[in-house]
Amino acid sequence: MKQNHKITLFSAVAIASLTICSCSDVLDETPRATFTVDYFTTSEGMVGGVTQMYTHLRQIYGGYYLAACENGTDEFTYAQSGDNNNKDNDFSSGIGNITSSTARTDAIWSPMLVNINTANSLLQYRTEDNASVSAEANFFRAYDYFILVQHFGGVPLDLGSGELKPNAEPSRSSVRNTVPEVYTRCIFPDLITAVNDLPETPRVSGAATKTAARLFLAKAYLTYAWWLENPKNIPTYPLCDRVDPDGKSANDYFQMAYDIAKEAIENPGPFGLQETFYNMCIATNERNSEMLLWADHTATSWYANGSTSESNANNYGNDPGGDGSNNSWWFENWNYTELTMADGTGTQRIDRQGYGRPWIRMAPTYNVWSETFADEKDSRRDATFQTTIHANWHIGGSDNAKTHKNANDMDVEQDGIILTFVPKAIEGTVYDKSNGKLGLGVAPGRADYIVDPEHISRKIYPGPFKMSGFSQESDDVSHTRPISTLGAPNANNVRPYYVAKFSELYLVAAEAAVKLGKNTEARDLVNVLRARAGKWNYSVAEDKAIEADYSADLVAATPATIDMKYIMQERSREFFGEGYRRLDLIRTQMWEELAGSYKICGSNVGDWTLEEFQREIKPEYYLSPIPQSQIDGLEMSAEEKAAYQNPGY
Repeated sequence: MKQNHKITLFSAVAIASLTICSCSDVLDETPRATFTVDYFTTSEGMVGGVTQMYTHLRQIYGGYYLAACENGTDEFTYAQSGDNNNKDNDFSSGIGNITSSTARTDAIWSPMLVNINTANSLLQYRTEDNASVSAEANFFRAYDYFILVQHFGGVPLDLGSGELKPNAEPSRSSVRNTVPEVYTRCIFPDLITAVNDLPETPRVSGAATKTAARLFLAKAYLTYAWWLENPKNIPTYPLCDRVDPDGKSANDYFQMAYDIAKEAIENPGPFGLQETFYNMCIATNERNSEMLLWADHTATSWYANGSTSESNANNYGNDPGGDGSNNSWWFENWNYTELTMADGTGTQRIDRQGYGRPWIRMAPTYNVWSETFADEKDSRRDATFQTTIHANWHIGGSDNAKTHKNANDMDVEQDGIILTFVPKAIEGTVYDKSNGKLGLGVAPGRADYIVDPEHISRKIYPGPFKMSGFSQESDDVSHTRPISTLGAPNANNVRPYYVAKFSELYLVAAEAAVKLGKNTEARDLVNVLRARAGKWNYSVAEDKAIEADYSADLVAATPATIDMKYIMQERSREFFGEGYRRLDLIRTQMWEELAGSYKICGSNVGDWTLEEFQREIKPEYYLSPIPQSQIDGLEMSAEEKAAYQNPGY
């Protein structure tokens, strides 16, 4: 049966050309109004075409794709203001209805297929002279197919002109290949080429390297091994036997994943772990040695920040979407501006890391606090979330009072803490609607209101620190006080969106080690990250530098036997809220086990009762639906369209 969809060769965004080559520089993206395929035969065209591939990451990361990656997991559920983008992807019983129009994986289908076709064009002109540059096209073609196959199952290798060949004209004809075909004919060979031909040191800052290619090759081997093993008997599509064409077993691929990840760790090139988790998160250290790949943004170029025009350089107030801007952290931010002190003093929206624009679309579930981030010595809780809200009445306004009254009618000074999300309940705390506008907890002897884990709700929850940003209008671009202006608190994030980190190599190797029965090796790998998590040089909650080392405590607390549930907890502690989680749950087939139910309080002021919610996670939901816009463009019968779509939608 012939299966068709509309494929366009290039996106509407003009191709960028790279004009600088120093490894200390970032990609210099200069728009070109027009070009032809022959342009790729030139050295300038090869570099320009490859540069465009980095640009396409901005279309994917930073907007609604986050809803498809985080809602419905053990990390997030919909928040008070969550709309169907969040509720449909949450799978909570009776709340949403996932369809081919609401899955939000539309954010990857077209951009990635367009980018794949660009890669096909570039690789058609690959020569020995440009092997290291064209290997970046191999890397991105494999990367895009890897993301697509995890979400959709088998996807087309033929975009209209032959398998992995460039398509010069828009085409509506292409056959969906099976999952093994996509891995063995494209993803693995392309990533092996990338490992062989990419340099150890990036051509420019943020460009693909051997280390990045090894990470994704190891991760692809790991994911394919799980697919072959299929422990929960999850269906695949297009239908095929779960047999490797080369006769390898799942264990063979787990071993290959382990070997490649270890090779990358032992041959890091210029990459490595930051000394502390905080150093990895702080905005002023954003392009650090732990970052292997990012969707770039910058405060110095409207085009390179994903803006639509120079006059709209910061995209102030724009909703997240396909414009290439980074608004992802808005989704996870609660409306802290509703917080009022006891004497009526309000909290201003401010442009600084940990604050910014509230959107109240996604709220962390209770288990995030009761299990994942339960250890107070683990710095990853502190550096991931903004767990304290500081008084800011004196910033950018006329109120110069030195103190204002807060909980227990006690004074709080300028910049003092007026609300704390505490790690555990405090005896004697009273939650009362009369306690300020939000009915927060009042604990004995404390001037700050509190919220403990059992009172975190869809309305009131810690917002993101790690992922949040700042704009160039602020006079402070880090978590360092004091500041004198509110900046531009509705502005988009001008920080890069992190797509891949060196730290993941340890957890990929550890996961493969668990599957291979290498418990000692798995524990050693996990403990590298846990030891790092025990080192503190700054407390985000207290907003001050500290020196503390709980590494020995965290290592001692690691279970003697590492199982997959523990690996998944460690992955959440490292990558919480960054868009990893849905694919982690799909890969390991632990979605129902870890996220089938969750607890959280309600959406209104005074809803302090922890409720349990059930999710309906059907086996067919392990594959996302092909976007409806693509189905509508198919030139085939209704029956053929139905057969083209993934089952269950």
